[in-house]
Amino acid sequence: MVRQRQRVRYYLLALLAAILVFTVAYNFGMSAFEGRPQSFLHSLVMVFETFTTTGYGEDAPWTSPVMNLLVLGMQVSGVVLLLAALPVFIIPLIENRLAMTPPTALDELSDHVIVCGDTQIGRSLVSEFVPREVEYVILESDRDSATELYEANYSVLHGDPESPETFHNANVADAAAVITDAPDEIGASIVLAARESDDDVHVVSIVDDGDLGEYQRYAGANQVLSPRHLLGKSLANRARSVSSENLSDIIDLHESFEIAELPLTRDSDFVGRTLADNRLGERTGVGVIGAWQRGAFVSPLPADAVLDGHTRLLVVGRPAQLERLEDVAQSAVRQQRREPIVLIGSGEVADTVAERLGAADVPVKALDKADGQNVDVVGSPIDPAALRSVGIEEANTVVIALADDTKALYTALVVRNLNPNIEIIVGANESGNVRKLYRAGADSVLALTRISGRLVASEVLREDAFRQSVSPVEVVRTSAPGLADRTLADTHVRTETGATIIAVQRDGEIITGIDPTFTPQSDDEFIVLGTEMAIERFEEL
Repeated sequence: MVRQRQRVRYYLLALLAAILVFTVAYNFGMSAFEGRPQSFLHSLVMVFETFTTTGYGEDAPWTSPVMNLLVLGMQVSGVVLLLAALPVFIIPLIENRLAMTPPTALDELSDHVIVCGDTQIGRSLVSEFVPREVEYVILESDRDSATELYEANYSVLHGDPESPETFHNANVADAAAVITDAPDEIGASIVLAARESDDDVHVVSIVDDGDLGEYQRYAGANQVLSPRHLLGKSLANRARSVSSENLSDIIDLHESFEIAELPLTRDSDFVGRTLADNRLGERTGVGVIGAWQRGAFVSPLPADAVLDGHTRLLVVGRPAQLERLEDVAQSAVRQQRREPIVLIGSGEVADTVAERLGAADVPVKALDKADGQNVDVVGSPIDPAALRSVGIEEANTVVIALADDTKALYTALVVRNLNPNIEIIVGANESGNVRKLYRAGADSVLALTRISGRLVASEVLREDAFRQSVSPVEVVRTSAPGLADRTLADTHVRTETGATIIAVQRDGEIITGIDPTFTPQSDDEFIVLGTEMAIERFEEL
């Protein structure tokens, strides 16, 4: 838009300059070379007639060569300026007329989720709805933003979410739920508008400040969720899982088939030995899909890979096999140590982590820059002396829950330098900083918008979502008719996409032990594991 305005400004300046120059030159030439003095206004009219190609040469003929060349120059300049007006005025005007216009009402849509406003969490929610084939519509009051979403193939409706009429146009009476992720000061107004349009719809309100959640309930929200509270719960669960040899993040894919994550502690007999030496398959019957090591997911895990205290194995098996694995893992721990988990940070995220860990009887030592009720050491999170005082050099696990991702990055660097073996778990406020935090030494990074989107989606749909987060990898069920009648080795699925096919459902039966010689059929359903990017590449393939 700014560049377009600049082009218009430059064009108008050039046009005015050309008119002025040619008017002065024509007026002078008619007097000096033709001997026919005339008014400046008449010369200006002649220039306009020439530029617009409407002139009939009323001053013609011109006898002098100079005037003939001048008139010829005027005619050429007029054509050039006329052609230059096309990209400056005409083409943008046509493009604006042909631009996609976002709808202001829905024709027919039911069992859909209405998301109020285009926010990061809202888009994260949409990314959860699409693979689950859940219909949705985004209400956006700003026309330009609504048009941008519409042109990007989002389901969007242009309208004011504080107006009951907008919800009526969004078929709220047939909607499964309404989600508002608006600023807290207008969130209650949106809830009231939704309630006025349909009193029975399920309304979920997302609030920045958990203390203001009660006002949303007064307005009629069925559920009030705080993203920072959800992030705190996830960080606490992650900290608990990495500090014990217990299976976590179990996903039921079938009544006889589950995926689970086994974090190893440095006290485990598994640590320091290769995957082959531990003989997990022979001892328990589970299959090892891959492992997270220092923030990188490795699949398949080579048989000669040495396991360390930062390894989290991703395994698949039947419930009985997973129980045997957990028993073997717990018996392999040489010494159970109840060293406190170090918590660095303040605010709702850190408070939730401390509360959840305390309820699970997990000892915690907290470091914060300001004194508080649950703060053990007051100091800067990047001060080595303060970190030593809170016991960072002896701790097995640290949770970093800071409001500033840059400060969290520096804290992770200092912590890793003081204790190379510690498990560093970080809550990221911006998804774009996840990779930086991993490079800074974090072992687990949970992003606020990503975690919130997934947990809110599960809450809204009131179901155990199949697509879940197993660390930062995903498990999806999808069809892939393009792979039919060829072996997996011929299709190069793993090398082309980075995704792992862990099972196939065919005629109601689950087939495991998928190898490169497996030949899919067109009606097969694949259970695929990988990063978000790998899953997208698999679905494209």
